[in-house]
Amino acid sequence: MSKAATAALDPPFRADHVGSLLRPPEVLDARQRAAAGDITALEKRAVEDAAIAAMVPRLEATGIRSITDGEFRRAWFHLDFLQELAGITVTGAIASSSDSQQTVGMAPPRITVTGKLRHRHPIQADDYRFLAGCTQRHPKVCIPSPTMAHFRGGRAGIDIESYPDLDEFFEDLAQCYRDEIATLYGAGCRYVQMDDTNLAYLCDPQMRQGAVDRGDDPDELPRTYAALINSALRDRPADLTVAVHLCRGNFKSAWFASGGYEPVAEVLFNELEVDAYFLEYDDERSGDFSPLRFVPGNKTVVLGLVTTKRPELEPADDLLARIEEASAYVDADRLCLSPQCGFSSTLHGNLITPDDQWAKLALVVQVARRAWM
Repeated sequence: MSKAATAALDPPFRADHVGSLLRPPEVLDARQRAAAGDITALEKRAVEDAAIAAMVPRLEATGIRSITDGEFRRAWFHLDFLQELAGITVTGAIASSSDSQQTVGMAPPRITVTGKLRHRHPIQADDYRFLAGCTQRHPKVCIPSPTMAHFRGGRAGIDIESYPDLDEFFEDLAQCYRDEIATLYGAGCRYVQMDDTNLAYLCDPQMRQGAVDRGDDPDELPRTYAALINSALRDRPADLTVAVHLCRGNFKSAWFASGGYEPVAEVLFNELEVDAYFLEYDDERSGDFSPLRFVPGNKTVVLGLVTTKRPELEPADDLLARIEEASAYVDADRLCLSPQCGFSSTLHGNLITPDDQWAKLALVVQVARRAWM
């Protein structure tokens, strides 16, 4: 069950962030050399270790209290994790309702289930231990939502011989996540964020039609996904904070879906047993704040008002005004502030500079101090 949220938020924090950061050149170079066979996986990891250790003090200097490894070890926010599960392969691409495919020349890959799902080994426990050794603040681990293994392929993307019964598929998938969360908790992790594009995609008319075309009911999928995530979190320890981040696409500053939260809001906020929601609200694609009327009194909303897609800094007074507007639906004591997404959901990064990135994070901290001082 979700923890009772009060004015004491620790975590999420008044000023928080989604997780990914622009990859340094040495990390990108090491990844290319490893792919070419010029260095070993251990040598690549050593480069990542050094880059993460150098980045953490810079992140701390912005005033941000939740510390991630910037996802420096990943190429994609979801694929590197999911491919570690037995039974997962990567195929195809997903259609976009924006012009982003023309802009960036591709769309995100599709996850396909080709066999029985199993958690073969801990995926991020060692990554967490290294990160925790780099900071005295609060380490956060970001993992893809389990829904990422279903939405993009639907029934057709799940091997019928392995899973003639989809209930068994969802249970095996949830068990994989229970196993991974247990290993993370055992390593000391107390703050997990699940990154989910699919609940946000179900706010987009074209994406909803795509679900229909795959044989799914877009009105029932939010409940199916809430049940899946709840099952993945079953029996989680009381001191483990779990947040979910909803995203409409974030590749080289492009986006893939549009639409306010109204189609999923009631289920999202009342049936999904998480503690906090990181919600995109950086432009009109996310709609207005009225769907927040469904947020119950024991949950926290982190308003993603600062965009990671453009370098310009939002005026602080505009951000404060938007926080005030959102507080008409959710008490200000249960609101926080963050960027709308990560700065580099894939290794390619958004079309901004590192200086832009740090300035955005510092802005979040500065505005949060003014809003909740």
